[in-house]
Amino acid sequence: MIEVEIDKSSGFCFGVVTAIESAERELKNTDTLYCLGDIVHNSLEVERLEASGLRTIGHKEFERLKGKKVLLRAHGEPPSTYEIARRNNIMIVDATCPVVLQLQRKIHKCYEATRGDNTQVVIYGKKGHAEVNGLVGQTEGTAIVIEKIQDLEKLDFSRNICLFSQTTKSLDGFREVVAEIQRRIADNVTFEYFDTICRQVANRLPNIQAFASKHDRIYFVAGKKSSNGKMLLEECRKANPNTLFISEAKEITEPLPPGVNSVGVCGATSTPKWLMEEVAVRIRELNAGR
Repeated sequence: MIEVEIDKSSGFCFGVVTAIESAERELKNTDTLYCLGDIVHNSLEVERLEASGLRTIGHKEFERLKGKKVLLRAHGEPPSTYEIARRNNIMIVDATCPVVLQLQRKIHKCYEATRGDNTQVVIYGKKGHAEVNGLVGQTEGTAIVIEKIQDLEKLDFSRNICLFSQTTKSLDGFREVVAEIQRRIADNVTFEYFDTICRQVANRLPNIQAFASKHDRIYFVAGKKSSNGKMLLEECRKANPNTLFISEAKEITEPLPPGVNSVGVCGATSTPKWLMEEVAVRIRELNAGR
């Protein structure tokens, strides 16, 4: 008998839950709700909501809208988005995650307080990511984005540095960046850093490692565009090399090999519970009788 367990700690984080609930609530009262970018980095969940009337648009289409209702997803947006909405009489349904919103305010406050003394505002995050675009927007586009240690070459270590982090980045990676800046910073300048990583996300690392290590095989379920999914998948594979990445249940086509008796199903903060449940059902169907 194959044992299949779904990780109770996996699935949508608070910010994503709030955004999806906001969309579902609005869709009960309107035929079409626009969403600026994918509401979550999971194509199947996006398709589910689009079937109810959600329409995903990009920034260029957003700029052409007039008098419509648009949902802003959990990742947040730069100030320019709100200005366009005011100009075009767009009603905003703001589902920005409270953790992201707080970080935006911190970065804007830092930028306003230091713009006169040549301080470099630095963000440890993925360049081009929706959340990072919103954070950079708090500095009128002047913040420097650091993805890895090698990117520190962009910085001037003879000038003040103020460092923040994208909320979903690795805590270990952030600490490495802090240590390297501390090593290279000149003696006569200021280096301030703020650990702005969401603990709901960071705490999933030890949880998913413990979950992965107790099973013979792991199916990690996530959308291909999920940054959080890539990070958690890497940690999952460290704990259990027999970890397979899938985006949906139909990707599983073969029964499990002999000797695999315990299977774990887990996923990213952008992975819906219903999708992990479908994967578990698929595993049981393909291995019925064992």
